[in-house]
Amino acid sequence: MEKKITVLPGDGIGPEVVAQGVKVIEAINHLFDHKFHLKEADFGAISIDKHGTPLTDSTLNSCLESDAVFLGAIGDPKFDNDPSLPVRPEQGLLKLRKSLELFSNVRPITTYSILNDVSPLKNHLLENVDMVIYRELTGGIYFGEKKKSEDGTSASDLCSYSDWEISRIAYQAFEAATNRRNKLTLVDKANVLETSRLWRKVVQEISQEYPKVTVDYLFVDNAAMQVMANPGQFDLILTENMFGDIISDLASVITGSLGMLPSASVGKKVAMFEPIHGSYPQAKGQDLANPMASILSVAMMYEHFGLFQEAEMIRNGVKWAMNNEVVTQDIAGDREPSTCSKVGDMIACYIEERGNVNIKSDTVRVSLNCII
Repeated sequence: MEKKITVLPGDGIGPEVVAQGVKVIEAINHLFDHKFHLKEADFGAISIDKHGTPLTDSTLNSCLESDAVFLGAIGDPKFDNDPSLPVRPEQGLLKLRKSLELFSNVRPITTYSILNDVSPLKNHLLENVDMVIYRELTGGIYFGEKKKSEDGTSASDLCSYSDWEISRIAYQAFEAATNRRNKLTLVDKANVLETSRLWRKVVQEISQEYPKVTVDYLFVDNAAMQVMANPGQFDLILTENMFGDIISDLASVITGSLGMLPSASVGKKVAMFEPIHGSYPQAKGQDLANPMASILSVAMMYEHFGLFQEAEMIRNGVKWAMNNEVVTQDIAGDREPSTCSKVGDMIACYIEERGNVNIKSDTVRVSLNCII
């Protein structure tokens, strides 16, 4: 298979975790004889520093002409600490999502038993946690009309949705539910918000076309509590933009680290794949970041292309690394941590050797000593 991929390393730890994902892409493509043409471009704060904008026309055109976009992370403290700055990295991300028509963000939440000791939840709550969150990505309060009074003492953000914006992601979610456990939970605030009542109306209408899918409805405050108190009850969560942003970040805590969670943003043509974590500027350049989410995002990319064997090989590589304690400091617990680059090297090694790798445990931390 031949594909064009635009790579956006971004800011902070973005370039470091993306580099590990690229190692995995190269290993997979070598093993399965695929040709992925990777083109790197500036995006985010680094693009503002270089070009005065977080998303240049050149970068946008590259993304539009690609089959997929592989993103690291964006953000820099100098923008977070000065709300008066007119140009911000997040503006580039919103524009990119809108331009690529990426209306659906998919975030799988999976627990690994080896990480139970770094999760804030008790072990019995982590059993059988396997959910996916479908977050609408181009509507709602993030994209609504924004106003601020001339004297700066009041402001407003419009939350707006149309039935077609809701139905297009709802159909995706229902289709996905039929390939999972046939359970869908709509998260909204229909007791207060008119937009939420429209979400319920549209979802109820579409549910008639999927009689095998059980549909539950939860207000967002209750949903947040339930995600922490009993995460195993959820299969597929469907929700609007802001609620999805909050719920998916909350659910990410279950795994023990943001560094374990991948995501896909899909639309009509081009799809984008990225870890859900931020740019973590404090760790920039220190080779400490967890690249697992970035690598698992690559697995989602191959799955998007219909290359399921390749995606499974990557996921097995991640599991193998964790089982052999090749993990970064955020999930190492009492184990001695590996570096970001070492994790990428080891998973690429696993793929290149088709999983036939044994690790000499006393040398893992100092070299790629793979005993074949």
